[in-house]
Amino acid sequence: MPRPYSVTFDYNVPILMRDGVTTYADVFRPSARGRVPALLQRTPYDKSAPMNRTGTLDAIRAASHGFAVVIQDVRGRYTSEGDFYTFFNEIEDGYDSIEWVASQEWCDGKVGMFGVSYVGATQWLAAKSGAPCLAGIAPGVTASDYHEGWAWQGGAFELGFNLSWAVGALTAANWGNLSQRLHLHQADAERLISAKDDLTQWFQYLPMSEMPHLKNGLAPYYYDWLEHPEYDDYWKRISIEESHADIAIPAYNFGGWYDIFLGGTIRNYSRMRQMGASDLARSGQRLTIGPWVHGGAPPSVSGEYNFGTRAAGAAIDLMGDMLRFYDYMLLGEDNGFSEDKPVRIFVMGENVWRREDEWPLSRSEIASYYLRSGGRANSLNGDGALSLEQPGDERPDVYVYNPIAPVPTVGGGLCCDPAFMANGAFDQRWVEGREDVLVYSTPPLAEDTEVTGPVSVSLFASSSAPDTDFTAKLVDVEPSGYARNLTDGIIRARYRNVRQPASYIQPGTVYEYTIDLWATSNLFRKGHQIRLEISSSNFPRFDRNTNSGDVIGSEASFVPALQTIHHTSEYPSRIDLPVVARQPL
Repeated sequence: MPRPYSVTFDYNVPILMRDGVTTYADVFRPSARGRVPALLQRTPYDKSAPMNRTGTLDAIRAASHGFAVVIQDVRGRYTSEGDFYTFFNEIEDGYDSIEWVASQEWCDGKVGMFGVSYVGATQWLAAKSGAPCLAGIAPGVTASDYHEGWAWQGGAFELGFNLSWAVGALTAANWGNLSQRLHLHQADAERLISAKDDLTQWFQYLPMSEMPHLKNGLAPYYYDWLEHPEYDDYWKRISIEESHADIAIPAYNFGGWYDIFLGGTIRNYSRMRQMGASDLARSGQRLTIGPWVHGGAPPSVSGEYNFGTRAAGAAIDLMGDMLRFYDYMLLGEDNGFSEDKPVRIFVMGENVWRREDEWPLSRSEIASYYLRSGGRANSLNGDGALSLEQPGDERPDVYVYNPIAPVPTVGGGLCCDPAFMANGAFDQRWVEGREDVLVYSTPPLAEDTEVTGPVSVSLFASSSAPDTDFTAKLVDVEPSGYARNLTDGIIRARYRNVRQPASYIQPGTVYEYTIDLWATSNLFRKGHQIRLEISSSNFPRFDRNTNSGDVIGSEASFVPALQTIHHTSEYPSRIDLPVVARQPL
């Protein structure tokens, strides 16, 4: 029977876990196909919600194409029994769910997975389990580590994401399940909804560990994240990066330049390409990155910026390409998939898609743009400059970081409540008008300059505090003055030594800080400027460093800090950009 097949639907099918907990799934199957490969989505976001049936991969489309599609509520969510706790149950539960699917009379024993964000995490954690029937995954906009790049970044707590996700999607949205298990009342729900609708107030609540609205069993994991600021055994047990060399399956990875998990998406691809446990795992990795924000059906507009119709996921038929991946990996179809270049990126500024053989691009060359000024780089109106020429003996730039009035978040890689933190590309001039933001810009460019690849800042700085933060943001400035953010990052002074225990700084001493801005692909057009912002806060995306040296989560006092950014021959602060030579027209 030729495609498309008619579809049979089964609702609330029980799937038993090894500890006796019953989870439930909806199943979409080709009606007259016999045994077929299956595609499994394990979600905490309601298996029957439209976004799970149609957002990342349309269940009807996939079933009519010839795959059985299973969409399962993970334990403790919506219809499923048990207690939900982020990440830790997904390894064994993923294994059990995959093997159950593979054993069904309508399945041929091969199982793939799909989904985005936490649903990407359920795939990688299932891959970590070594489930023998798992033949491929298609994780979108997700991380490679649930410490660095999920709950924490550069030593800072990802407050905006962690709190909005925990209050909204994880707790309020699952109230029916939680209220039955914890014997909660309508008044409890009303208090939580009020908190969700006033996140601005709760972002500012100190100490963070005493924030009341997720206590009493509602979201114990939120407080556990705060209790583990360092990469300890709590995080190692669930880290994907600890298992890349043991994972033997291919993966169709996709992400966005404005996604909160961009760094992890790239690391999953790069590390699996290099160290996956089989030839197929290494050669079968794919990576697609668009100018997208966090979500399942990528649009062409990110924040307030329109990258054009061709930028959308639908324009490149992201769903169709995912099915093509599974046609090749699960059905063995000779559809040319193996001959495709493995990397597909959207070059912002030029606003085109491009195929590449690798990531990062070996043909790129690092251009170091040095921070320069006469000692007054404060704000958009200062004298800060970026130059390919190294500085000599120059006056440092100084500003006061006061955690009572932090620099506000304006766009970027954010999640999960756009009412309080709109993600994507926005004009940064409002932020750049502040005296506690240092602004360094090139002159208008004499020619088009493409920057594609990893971006990092080496910053030589001193502070009057025993602990503080430094932030960096890369910006594309149009001739009109419109300043579009590209990517940003942060480093907490006590965690300047990556993966090492906290080490406080000596006030007044100059240290070199490496700020990881992850990556971008952007064509800075002729006449545009390359700009770098340096400050000490990006709130509420990241928690405010109180500068006091208090235990994170137990902050008791605010201390203003005098920050000094050095740029001399001895302390050559710079941003390293991977510049790609352009082909002549």
